[in-house]
Amino acid sequence: MKLNQIITSLLETDLYKFSMGQAIYHQYPSYKTNWTFRCRNVGVSFTQEMVEEIKEQIHEYCHLRFTPEELDYLSTIDWLHEDYIDHLRIWKPRFEDFEITDDSDCGLSIEAKGTWLNTSMYEIPVLAIVNEVYFRMSYNYDELFEQYKRKLEEKKNWMIDGTYDIGPFSEFGLRRRLSAEAQDLAVKVLCGNNGSYRDSKCVGTSNVYLAKKYGVVPVGTMAHEFIMCVGQGNPMYNPAYSNKLAMEAWTKEYGVLNGTYLTDTIGDETAHLDMGYTYSILFSGVRHDSGDPYEWGEEWIRHYQAYYEKYKDERVNPKNKTLLFSDSLDFKRASELYAHFKDRIKVAFGIGTYIANDTDVEPLNIVMKITECNYSPVAKLSNAVGKTMCKDDSYVEYLRKTIAWRLSHQ
Repeated sequence: MKLNQIITSLLETDLYKFSMGQAIYHQYPSYKTNWTFRCRNVGVSFTQEMVEEIKEQIHEYCHLRFTPEELDYLSTIDWLHEDYIDHLRIWKPRFEDFEITDDSDCGLSIEAKGTWLNTSMYEIPVLAIVNEVYFRMSYNYDELFEQYKRKLEEKKNWMIDGTYDIGPFSEFGLRRRLSAEAQDLAVKVLCGNNGSYRDSKCVGTSNVYLAKKYGVVPVGTMAHEFIMCVGQGNPMYNPAYSNKLAMEAWTKEYGVLNGTYLTDTIGDETAHLDMGYTYSILFSGVRHDSGDPYEWGEEWIRHYQAYYEKYKDERVNPKNKTLLFSDSLDFKRASELYAHFKDRIKVAFGIGTYIANDTDVEPLNIVMKITECNYSPVAKLSNAVGKTMCKDDSYVEYLRKTIAWRLSHQ
């Protein structure tokens, strides 16, 4: 390798990988998945040298194991069970699950195939590796890091002087960070200055390794992959009920713990339909990841308000629920959203690239998504144009038709 090892701990992933991992371990251990890398930036290309470095970095990542100290830390998380921790004690990434070549338009192709229990764990470290390799080998990294530190200092000062008040927020930038040291610095600076902010608070980070290092809260619940595989991975089920199936599986695993629901996997209309009175109680809130955030927030306030008015139950009072925004946020957008909603419902933010990769250079927009589950295609139907990712257009058409039929036959 030309660079130092980028991922040095198996804790260096987002918390929701453990949340989903436990549910997969208990309920879907035999599911098989295929994952595909995509770079959405126009004009970005990876050189052969970068591809080889990425391959070597992933190979080194596959030599890592959880340490006793790391497992002890995971055992302090209330909703992680002892049997799942024991599984992690012997778990290891498998380099054999990867196919890494230069056979794509951007010069980098990564496919991962294997059990969902394994391959789910690969997504975040792989994206972090790709990002850091790209920026260290494409630019003068030292200059980028100086730009990054200057902008991070501005962010801190904006919250101190009240230029932006955003309430509680978490750092969500691991998958698209400039580098490991950049994200480390962000968590250290932004969470370390909470006492100086006017109406903002850095409550934690999605990066479990950094949460442990700095004694802050690890943050995260679920990703689209969970709703996709649970709802579309078994051909016995109608995929228009993906949200219902995912809600059932999640609450079976966690009850009222660890309960922020991601609503946009197959469109918010079915999420509203399936999150009836019971699930509106069990889930503490909902997460926004695509579409107009104001319309989305207003719709969910109306959703909770309707149940509150009907049942006079404080558990569904909008003021006791949380809207978590996580789509392409900066401090300006977060501040405006916070001001708009804060007096009617709890508001929180997960802010990623803007915190972890803000330089004078355009960040990468890269993803690694499930494209097959149990040898059949799966898809996310995002509220945003360009985010839908599936290798089979006919499956996307079928999924849309099943959803349309269900919504027209309520």
